[in-house]
Amino acid sequence: MTIRQLSVFLENKTGHLNEILAVLAKNNINIVALTVADSSDYGILRAIVSDPEKALEALRAEHYTVRVHDILSLEMAAAPGSMSHILDLFTAADICIEYVYAFSFGSKSILMIRTDNLDKSIEVMKANELKSITEEEIK
Repeated sequence: MTIRQLSVFLENKTGHLNEILAVLAKNNINIVALTVADSSDYGILRAIVSDPEKALEALRAEHYTVRVHDILSLEMAAAPGSMSHILDLFTAADICIEYVYAFSFGSKSILMIRTDNLDKSIEVMKANELKSITEEEIK
């Protein structure tokens, strides 16, 4: 029901993002999805990659602050209101969404969600028969 995501702390400096991407490229790690949330001084890069453990090791070897988190990954219909409907299910269960991002992979629309209660979120997914996307499906 979950997928591993990299979270990398990065300073908000010219070229810093590209340095991280170069480390991944040098280690033959494919980026499936990526988002960056920033402030004036720093940012958090979040990425779904082909080999999270290898990426973790490679980035730590270059002295980056990086973690791997389990987040929800699920398929949603490519139609207006699909994301809203899914998020309504979590809201009804009193689950706070910490962040969300979505992307297309082939013919699939994929929603990535981090919540304040992973176990309860998985229960909501099962109860509502939401389809989980596995790491193997997006490599």
